Amino acid sequence: MDNNNEKQGHIHLMPQMITEIGQIFSKLGFEVVEGPEMETEFYNFDALNIPADHPARDMWDTFWLKPKNAGKLLRTHTSPVQVRYMETHKPPFAIIAPGKVFRYEATDATHETQFFQAEGLMVGKDISLANMKWVLSKFFMKFFGKQIDIRFRPSFFPFVEPGVEIDMSCFKCEGKGCNICKQTGWIEIMGAGMVHPKVLESGGINPNEWQGFAFGVGIERLTMLRYGIDDVRLFYSGDLRFVNQF
Repeated sequence: MDNNNEKQGHIHLMPQMITEIGQIFSKLGFEVVEGPEMETEFYNFDALNIPADHPARDMWDTFWLKPKNAGKLLRTHTSPVQVRYMETHKPPFAIIAPGKVFRYEATDATHETQFFQAEGLMVGKDISLANMKWVLSKFFMKFFGKQIDIRFRPSFFPFVEPGVEIDMSCFKCEGKGCNICKQTGWIEIMGAGMVHPKVLESGGINPNEWQGFAFGVGIERLTMLRYGIDDVRLFYSGDLRFVNQF
C-alpha cells in the first residue's frame, strides 16, 4: 500500500506550550507538579482564604458537580495545587503547576469555559516580590526571545497580600505603543503577590517563619501574544488549518 499521501500527526499547540513553559521554569529551579481537575470546595476556595461568604467567590464562575452540597467542583484555577503541595512538602521549595481549569462564563474571543493556567509558587526564608520580578523577567525573556521589562500595579486577590497585577513591556513595539498594547507600551499579563499567611497556614506552614510569592497566568494568553492569535476559541475548534500552523 502506498502511504506517501498520509500526513504525520503532531502535538497540539497547547501541550507544546505547557512543555516549553515547564522546561523554562525547571531551568530556573522550579519543580513541575500537577493536581486533580475535580476539586473540593476546601482546596479551591476555603484553603485559599475564600470562605463561603466572601464576595471574591463571585470572581470565579464555578461548575459545581451534582449534588452541589457534596462540595465537589471543576477547579476554577490551579491554585489548589499549591495548598496540596504544601501539605506534603517542607520549605524551601519552588513549583510551577500547569493544568486545565474551568469557568462557567460566556465564550468570546478572549474567554473560554475551559483553558489552561500555570500557577507558580516559591516559599523560603527571605522570599520577596523582588525575587518574583527576577524569576518572571527571566521567564518572559526565554519565552518571547527578547528582553522584557515588567511592572507591578497594586491589586486585590484574597490569597495574596500584598497583591499585584503584572504588566510586561510590549514585545512587539518595545514600549513605543502599537495595536497589541493599545498604544500604552504595556500588556497586562497576570495576577500575583505574596502568599497570604492564612494560605500558608492551610498548607501547614508557619507564616511567622516562612514567606513566599505566587502568580497565575493563562497559557492561552501567553500563546496568543507570542503568535499573534486573536481568538482563544481557535485552540479548541478542531480546525486543522489552525492546528497545522504549529
